[in-house]
Amino acid sequence: MAALSVALTGNPNTGKSTIFNELTGARQKIGNWPGVTVDKKVGVIEHNGRKISVIDLPGTYSINARSQEEQVVSDYFKENKPDIVVNIIDASNIARNLFLTIQLMENGIPLIINLNMMDEAERHGIKIDMKKLEAAFGMPVTNTVGRSNKSVRKLLDVFTNAVMTNYSPSKMIRDHIDRVHNIERSGLGAAKIEEEIISARYDLIDKIMSQAVTVSAAGKTLSDKLDSFLANGVSSLILMVGVFYLMFQIAFNWIGQPLADLVGEFFDETLAPAAAEAMAEAGVADWMQSLVSDGIIAGVGAVINFVPLIFTLFLCLSFLDGTGYMARVAFIMDPIMRRAGLTGKGIMPLIMGFGCGVPAIMGARALDTHKDRMISILVTPFLTCNAKVPVLMLFAAMFFPDNAANVVFAMYFLGIAVAILMAKILGMTTFKGQESTFLLELPPYRLPDLKTVLLEAWDKGKGYLIKAGTIIFAMSVMIWFLSNFNSDGMTDEMDTSYLASIGSASSTIFAPQGFDTWEAGAAVVTGIMAKEAVVSTMGILYGTDELSTEDEDIEESASTLIGTSLGGAFTPLAALAFMVFTQLYSPCMTALGTIKKETQSWKWMAFAFFYTCAVAWVASLIVYQGGKLLGFE
Repeated sequence: MAALSVALTGNPNTGKSTIFNELTGARQKIGNWPGVTVDKKVGVIEHNGRKISVIDLPGTYSINARSQEEQVVSDYFKENKPDIVVNIIDASNIARNLFLTIQLMENGIPLIINLNMMDEAERHGIKIDMKKLEAAFGMPVTNTVGRSNKSVRKLLDVFTNAVMTNYSPSKMIRDHIDRVHNIERSGLGAAKIEEEIISARYDLIDKIMSQAVTVSAAGKTLSDKLDSFLANGVSSLILMVGVFYLMFQIAFNWIGQPLADLVGEFFDETLAPAAAEAMAEAGVADWMQSLVSDGIIAGVGAVINFVPLIFTLFLCLSFLDGTGYMARVAFIMDPIMRRAGLTGKGIMPLIMGFGCGVPAIMGARALDTHKDRMISILVTPFLTCNAKVPVLMLFAAMFFPDNAANVVFAMYFLGIAVAILMAKILGMTTFKGQESTFLLELPPYRLPDLKTVLLEAWDKGKGYLIKAGTIIFAMSVMIWFLSNFNSDGMTDEMDTSYLASIGSASSTIFAPQGFDTWEAGAAVVTGIMAKEAVVSTMGILYGTDELSTEDEDIEESASTLIGTSLGGAFTPLAALAFMVFTQLYSPCMTALGTIKKETQSWKWMAFAFFYTCAVAWVASLIVYQGGKLLGFE
């Protein structure tokens, strides 16, 4: 017997993904829909001796194909005919949810209508007569409480027993469809036709509500009371900052970073030495030993080292999203973000960018339009991620000891200002004519479903590990080759390597910025692999391998360098220009790999690299040449 295909569709925040996770558990395959970055989730289960393939379609308010999610849902139903389509409806917001239901039926799609969150509907004083609703549509109606596994599992019996060919739309629905067809043939302008069709849909919703739904007067809900200070006024901004500060403490100090340090220690102090010793005993060639230890293991370590941070951060974000708070963040920030050419939802990936650019770039997939996603991805690299801080602190402590904190703060501000400026410019040029939409539902506050939170964090983290890792690994090997070989073969002297040659070639580009040594050029190149590498490269090339990137050791590292050749290689003004360039130029290798994954385009990855380098070059030029004109050299 062929597998039964079931598609789940519905508005965002209806509990659709919770139902999918309860039905399929860990038996899921995660990918991307062709041509877009929207997640594709499929799970296969067996019930009553029959395999059931369940697909979780993206949450959408309509199928007008204006956003990626709408396009995916619209294309799916044009190209596929699943055995069963389940329209998940938030029973506590039934009137709004029925708009999509009616659109689906207009397209001749037979449905099982599932009323989810029935417990919340009752608390809101909403009573739904399922028999009358079934009669109004001519389609079967079921109900669930999304977080109840027993309630959701009952759907499996419905799936295996349902024969959708036995159902046909009610007379009320057929009359509505005829009305829509008449409007379409009316000869009115496109905008007027759309307006009339929308009006017809709401007329039908009013009729169905009057027949099948009773709403009793209810006082202010808990969500209404919480929103009075969580989503309104100055208090909402203060609390938002506090929430994200706590999230970053968890991800980058309390849990994520300590785990990342353990992973890094394992690769650097256990795996790499063990591999080197084993290869030495086996008589493996020196170049192969270096490739495995310094290229492959280091490259894989660069990928794995981010995993604890990413999983912890996505776990926190999935939890916040499950509570309903993330929707409030977007609502609070929308008026501010619109000045930069983005919508309120754009603040979330940008906030993540202050911790790490990788999850920030991945977070852009939550935005509604292609324009918003792309602008967010392309401006995130300008922000001050944790990896840039050691470089900024080292140079600030060495060249500006009396104002180090102010200089580092200025770099943070510079990154924000450039990100806002470039968002505006990109919106007016590269993505000109593409509209930003902001349709947002404020779901009720609720305790998140732990299973859903864990699965969402796992899906996103696994996607980074598998897809971005392949690109990162290849680039790590390339950097190893450049730093260990020259035209005569393998070399132990880095200053004779291809990397040194590239550093020498690139140094001429930075002559107008005052740091035109090959060592500075090489540090810029290695900084593409990881911004922390700038500090270690400077230490190696300028004669000390004792530099530290730990915050508490920055001043000691700076004093170690004073009196070395680095102190004479930069003037304070050139050092400031170098800091500006480091703050703004290319995303690190990991972030570039993630940009390729999220945009599904080598072109956009290359654009992100070259345009950020160009912006950084111009900004550092202005700082150095402007400083000279003002007499600071």
